[in-house]
Amino acid sequence: MRIYNTMTREIDPVETTHPDVARIYACGPTVYRDAHVGNMRTFLVTDLIARTLRYEGLRTIVVQNITDVGHMADDTGLGDGNESLPGSQDKMLAESEKTGKSALDIARHFESAFHQDLSRLNIYPADHYPKASESIDSMITLIQKLIDSGNAYIGTDNSVYFSAESFPSYGALSGNKLDSLRPGHKFDAEENESAKKFHADWALWKSAGENRTQLTWETPWGRGFPGWHTECSAMSLDLLGESIDIHTGGIDLRFPHHEDERAQSNSATSGDGKSGNHEVVRHWVHAEHLLFETRKMSKSSGNVVLVQDVIDRGYDPLALRLAFMQHKYRSQMNLTWEVIESSQELLDRWRHKVNIWSQSDSQAMDQSVVDEISGYFSQDLNTPMAVNALRTLEKSSDISDGAKFEIFAHLDSLFGLDLAREVGKDLNPTTQIPTEVSELLEQRNAARSAKDWALSDELRDQIAGYGFTVVDTSDGAHLEPTKS
Repeated sequence: MRIYNTMTREIDPVETTHPDVARIYACGPTVYRDAHVGNMRTFLVTDLIARTLRYEGLRTIVVQNITDVGHMADDTGLGDGNESLPGSQDKMLAESEKTGKSALDIARHFESAFHQDLSRLNIYPADHYPKASESIDSMITLIQKLIDSGNAYIGTDNSVYFSAESFPSYGALSGNKLDSLRPGHKFDAEENESAKKFHADWALWKSAGENRTQLTWETPWGRGFPGWHTECSAMSLDLLGESIDIHTGGIDLRFPHHEDERAQSNSATSGDGKSGNHEVVRHWVHAEHLLFETRKMSKSSGNVVLVQDVIDRGYDPLALRLAFMQHKYRSQMNLTWEVIESSQELLDRWRHKVNIWSQSDSQAMDQSVVDEISGYFSQDLNTPMAVNALRTLEKSSDISDGAKFEIFAHLDSLFGLDLAREVGKDLNPTTQIPTEVSELLEQRNAARSAKDWALSDELRDQIAGYGFTVVDTSDGAHLEPTKS
């Protein structure tokens, strides 16, 4: 497999430390709210990488963290340097104050919802889901190591800071350079700038104030809580060791989160603590931003879309997976309801065709076709080309139906679309369709021809109320009894 490496700015071969095992670390959610579909697109990238590597014969070990402490509301590193900005707050504690529930109760609720959404999108579970709140000892050990090596120091506020100047290659991942990061640049609005030796240093461990009553721990430096960047270094080194083959995350994490994580991990494992010669992560992979109907998703815009919202509109969540796969992971994607609708139609058509093909005599797969389509996954996750190749295969008159069935079923280990779901289903159902339902279907066909998608959705929902599901295919729409 070859995939774009943010560190080298090249499409590099994935070369694993161990010949038969790929070790993958994926930045997971901060569980103070539901993950939206933009988050899920990033998590899907990890799944597609792991599926491709397993298809190529490797075993994978995937670790995805659960952040339930230490992620501050302004831990973006993108502040404007305005010293008058109000202090930031731990996202978990902010939600706790808002709801009156304990931070950890909130965390467990949204962690459960996160796993449910992964399952809905057919994203394989990670092998390990370490929680930040349960990894404090590992963080303390890591921080003490960085203090001992001279990479970290105790500030005048009793917080522990990483010395950015102690790591010569700081900025190599993101392209940011220390001499261009101006004083006052806020890595975290809650940090005490006067307590640091250098403006670009960041907190590994933060001293707890008197008002913080949850999520604090005793350490050799006093009572406090971990910095967000510290968590991933400690958990990844603990569970995957000092050589991690692939590290994934959204493009927004490249700086400062991954830049700081790289400095921490490399310094802790380089021997002298300062040379940075040892690269813990061999391959950094970042997924681009997702827009919804041309705008960034945000509460203020009122356009945050969850997986549940997709389901509530009557779509299979795997239609969302297919929609993502029809766009390059390294390109900004504009998701719309029309895009999801179109993906649903394609998914329904393929499942219907696979059911038809399954009833033909089985034929051997055309290996050249299989190699072509699987090869797109291996070349920087070119899933749009892989989807187009399946479209071509579907319509090909040179390959028998029996062979098409075998190829679609075989390659679904890469696509993860549950393409054989309809196999065994009666192709000629005898269920009588009421006249009023048939009339609604005709009205829906007319609405779709007029591109009146709102009316089309409304009519589909009315049909669903009668116990029928509309299935759109290249030959037109037909009705099937809704499964109980």
